Amino acid sequence: MALLVILSGALYGTYFSLMNGRESAVSGMEARRELRTTLDMLRREIASAYFKPQSNSQGNRLCFVVEDRDFFGKPASTLHFTAIAPPSGDPQPHSDLMDLTYKPVEKDNNKIVLTREAHDFYYLNVKPYPYPQMEELEGFLVECQGTGGKWVRTWDTNAALNSGLPKAVRITLQVKDGEKIVEYTATVKTRIVP
Repeated sequence: MALLVILSGALYGTYFSLMNGRESAVSGMEARRELRTTLDMLRREIASAYFKPQSNSQGNRLCFVVEDRDFFGKPASTLHFTAIAPPSGDPQPHSDLMDLTYKPVEKDNNKIVLTREAHDFYYLNVKPYPYPQMEELEGFLVECQGTGGKWVRTWDTNAALNSGLPKAVRITLQVKDGEKIVEYTATVKTRIVP
């Protein structure tokens, strides 16, 4: 009987350690999938960013704005821009332009949640809902490259600070991997020139 109890204890211990290992592997895969999806979406949308310098004088809302912010030393840039929208299979009318905002929101546990708001220009009176694009971030940094090749953390076509789109945009997502913070970076060239 004592031998059976010892064997059962060993089997249960092995089973629970395998289950814990499986759960941590699944959560790690989910975090990497979320990271890959977010970077891919940002790459595609920034590559289709659209701005015409005379658009603000006509009262349109075309823009490309990056605000340099931080949450207690953690980078928390805000990115707001206009992009050409992909075709939609939805039968409701829509425009070919989207107003997009990526904004970090600080949560109680000192983590950052990256939210995404997408607003169709056809429905100007509908307030977009901020969708949590990525959770458990340690930092979100957006940098823009101007004509001189220098990387800056602020860009604003609304305030006439900048007259057009940046040449390239560098996005850095910081996530925690165990006890250390790891950075994932993607650089995107803006491709649409009016």
